[in-house]
Amino acid sequence: MTPLRAVRDPSPTSLEVVLDEAKVPVWLPWPLPDNWVITGFADVGEERTGTLAAAVALSGPAPLGGLGELVIVSEEPGIGLAARIARLDGPDSGNSFDRDPPAAKVRNDGHEIALWSLDGGPERAIYVGEAMAQWLWFIFSPADSGVLMCEIDAIHDLRDARDVGPFPTLPFGAPSPFLTESLKPAG
Repeated sequence: MTPLRAVRDPSPTSLEVVLDEAKVPVWLPWPLPDNWVITGFADVGEERTGTLAAAVALSGPAPLGGLGELVIVSEEPGIGLAARIARLDGPDSGNSFDRDPPAAKVRNDGHEIALWSLDGGPERAIYVGEAMAQWLWFIFSPADSGVLMCEIDAIHDLRDARDVGPFPTLPFGAPSPFLTESLKPAG
C-alpha cells in the first residue's frame, strides 16, 4: 500500500511541497466560497511514485449555520484516501454510484464534471466523480454543509496555476480538525 503522509499544515510552504510531488490534480474551488479558507493538506505517495492522492481541506461558514468543513480529494483508483475520509468501506466509491443522474456538476477549464451523491449519513455529504482520469471527491462535514455544493461552480488544478504566474493570494486558516480526525488510525 502506498503510504499516507502526515497531514500538512495550511501554509504556502505545505502547498508547494504537495504541488512539487503531485501526479494527480490538486483541486480548489475558485472562487472560494465567501469567508472560506484553506485548512490543510493530505497526500499519499512516496519519493519513487510521487503523490498519487492529494486532499485539500477548507472550512468556513456553513450555509445552514455553524462551521462547515470540506475536503476535496483527487486520487488514482484504488488508493482509498477519500474513502477513508468519507468513512466508506473499500478504497473506492463502489460500482453503482453513477447509475442515477448526477447530483451536481462543476466546471474545469471549460469541461463539465458530473458528481454523484453517496450516502455519508448525518456526519458527511459525499460527492464523487471522475476528472482527468482520477477520482474526484467532495466530502463535507457536517452533512448539511453539502448544501454548499450548489454554490461551487468551478474548480481549478493548482498545479496549472504555477504555469501562468504567481499564485493569487490564497487564504489560509487554522488546521482542520475534520481532516486530522478523519485520518487518525482506527483503534
